[in-house]
Amino acid sequence: MSPDERSEAAAHPSGATYRAERLELPRPEYTHLRRLTNTTGLWEHAHILTPRVEHGFCTDDNARGLLVVSRSTSPSTELADLAAIYLEFVLDARTGTGQFHNRRGADGAWLDDVGSDDSQGRAWWGLGTVARSSPVPWMREAAFDAFSSCSSFESPHLRANAYAALGAAEMLAADPGNGVAAALLERTSGVIAAAASDRIPWPEARLTYDNARLPEALLAAGAARGDRHVTSVGIRLLEWLVRAETNHDHFSFTPVGGWAPGDPRPAFDQQPIDAVAMAEACHRAWTITHKPVWRERALDAARWFVGHNDTGMMLYDSETGGTCDGLMQHSVNENRGAESTLAGIAALQTAALCSTGDLGTAAY
Repeated sequence: MSPDERSEAAAHPSGATYRAERLELPRPEYTHLRRLTNTTGLWEHAHILTPRVEHGFCTDDNARGLLVVSRSTSPSTELADLAAIYLEFVLDARTGTGQFHNRRGADGAWLDDVGSDDSQGRAWWGLGTVARSSPVPWMREAAFDAFSSCSSFESPHLRANAYAALGAAEMLAADPGNGVAAALLERTSGVIAAAASDRIPWPEARLTYDNARLPEALLAAGAARGDRHVTSVGIRLLEWLVRAETNHDHFSFTPVGGWAPGDPRPAFDQQPIDAVAMAEACHRAWTITHKPVWRERALDAARWFVGHNDTGMMLYDSETGGTCDGLMQHSVNENRGAESTLAGIAALQTAALCSTGDLGTAAY
């Protein structure tokens, strides 16, 4: 190891790193995720590293947790336990109508009748992922049964449709003849594709949050349905988004208040959810097109967490796996809540897949 490499390794106390171009990226670490989880589920917010239990739980984050912990083909006992907790949370969130609650108090009581459209879509996504990827048989079976028995999903919101489409694509990978998943994928991806056709280059007047999920859902739908047109629309959207969110040699993501062409860049606060969405969308584009440029963009998005961003500041803590809640102009938001922590872990999981150079290891 060269002196420079030794210096880089010393910057990551866990010592668990792999070599990626330009920056050394840490392996995913789950210590803080375990800290944020109790026997009911994953706490939504944190003050620095301490869970803010007064804010309770949400299905959004527990479904995201399912995505993260289901990616390990040989999970540790601790990760398997987390997967079981998050799955039970999502299953418990089902209402009598087959929809999902979202908000849950610290005492375990549900605080809403039906959650937001986004939470519905993420619940479908989490269940589809477990049905395909979980190495635990009872979890696969429970997720499969729940997915097949949930009520039909309808929403005008593009991101909610994207989340549900990604879940449907996962279910079809597990069960190609699944009629519920096929109908869901056609309907939800159709909403996004229609919006993309009506408004070019982007289906909205402003970028808001989790932007790369829209092209990623089209890529997943195109691959699952063998529809090259849908895939090409997804690539077109992703190419435009990469250009819009690139500042010289690094990503500069949409601020929390949104962005439209003509607005100043860089802008703040930038959110980890956008970085992981970009990493995963570009990785999916790589698995479909086999073009190395998409692998590089996926790695660049992961590097955003470790300082390859507009300020050079670190958001990911390699010792704990906690991720700061936002990148501000002169600092970072030191709170490390569930959404941000899961985003950091998932981005590094994606980078690890890219580092192997093996398209067959893709989680999609």
